[in-house]
Amino acid sequence: MSTEHDALRGRIGRVGAWTFAFDARPAGTVRTDVGELESLGFPAIWVPEGSSSRDVFAHLSLLLSATARMTVASGIANITARQPEVMAQGGRTLADAYPGRAVLGIGVGHEYSTESRGIMWDRPFTRMRAYLDRMDAAPWGWAPETPVTRLLAALGDGMLRLSAERALGAHSYFVPVTHTAHAREVLGPEPVLAVELTAVLETDADRARGVARDWAGHYLELPNYAKNLLRQGFDEDDVAGRGSERLIDATIARGDADAIAARVREHLDAGADHVCVQFVSGDDTDVCMPAYRELAAAMPAR
Repeated sequence: MSTEHDALRGRIGRVGAWTFAFDARPAGTVRTDVGELESLGFPAIWVPEGSSSRDVFAHLSLLLSATARMTVASGIANITARQPEVMAQGGRTLADAYPGRAVLGIGVGHEYSTESRGIMWDRPFTRMRAYLDRMDAAPWGWAPETPVTRLLAALGDGMLRLSAERALGAHSYFVPVTHTAHAREVLGPEPVLAVELTAVLETDADRARGVARDWAGHYLELPNYAKNLLRQGFDEDDVAGRGSERLIDATIARGDADAIAARVREHLDAGADHVCVQFVSGDDTDVCMPAYRELAAAMPAR
């Protein structure tokens, strides 16, 4: 294992938090929430860059300034949102200002978000490789340059291999444990694998599946997620609509904190280095802080 990879594993720990909800909350409330997550012992927090999200670099800066030691990661910074030179300079600025605390997760995004920015959705793998080439060639006026910790959003084998070649590893999203095992096989032992796990803290199975299906419906409309699940052995009926019971149970954890902790351990046992848990409740503005408190108590050693 390389020193860089091991250093990243040490910084993000085994279990982190992942949330969309900060996008819908005032900055002052976000500072309070992320401060509590840090105090609960979560070593890393992941935030997205969706079509209605904050600019990811401004968001990461907000979170870094509100915490003392937490690692803050983008899941993901979209390559269609900025030119590669701008992405490179943003990452370098955070690395310079907060050494060792920022992780730049980047990805190609989705067809709808790409085309909404006037860019044709064509050959995403080739576009990502070319984007990384330009990022790495971007000049930097401050010397010495602080290395940027980079991960790639990856589901398919090609992007997983690129993650091993051009980054410190991969960040996967909305995946069953079988995908984590496969991703580790493709990546090999050295690259870091950070897996997002969506969870519903609810012991009533029907209510939990209802929340999970409402959350999953949007993602199942996106070809990259649906195709990835088909590759994992699900069929067209499984990925139709809001998802079959089999698919929902395989991809989204539910139950009490111990049950969710058990699913986290399944991903870790399958080869994940880090699992970032995204609690959902049906309210997009809800950070689900009580759920994180319960998970912290169920998994005190992270």
